[in-house]
Amino acid sequence: MRAGVGSATGDPIVFLDADLTIPVEIIDKFVRAIDDGADIAIASRYVPGSVVRRPWWRRLMGSGYRWCVHALVPTDVRDTQCGGKAYTAEAAKDLFLRQRLHGFAFDAEVLFLARRAGYRVREIPFALVQNNETSINFAAQAPRMMRDLIRIRVNDALGRYR
Repeated sequence: MRAGVGSATGDPIVFLDADLTIPVEIIDKFVRAIDDGADIAIASRYVPGSVVRRPWWRRLMGSGYRWCVHALVPTDVRDTQCGGKAYTAEAAKDLFLRQRLHGFAFDAEVLFLARRAGYRVREIPFALVQNNETSINFAAQAPRMMRDLIRIRVNDALGRYR
């Protein structure tokens, strides 16, 4: 993500998960939010107007990780991990230049940095329908994701985000 943002020349800079569980039509809503003053627009499963249909075990895993993110890495964002986001070019270049992690927690790290820098974030509702299939091995990734959340706090304490 860092390399992609660094190479991007457009404004805004938008990304969606490759499986396209977030409809590309949300980009229009992202652009409207940025035009209305947001620095960052995020597809969110946890704001009024969202419709989410996913297996119980995905809801449980997501809720557990979401709780950990909010406890360890305050962002003021309800849905840090949703794979659809848009940034003004200025915000993206600034945040991803300072961002350090390589794993799934990069979203939480970037939004932690955004909060610290005072960027305005707007969460956008959408409809999500997921089945039981996933390419993520949760048993293998969960410890790494937790470690990375702790690394964000350590990096911050050591001044590595300046």
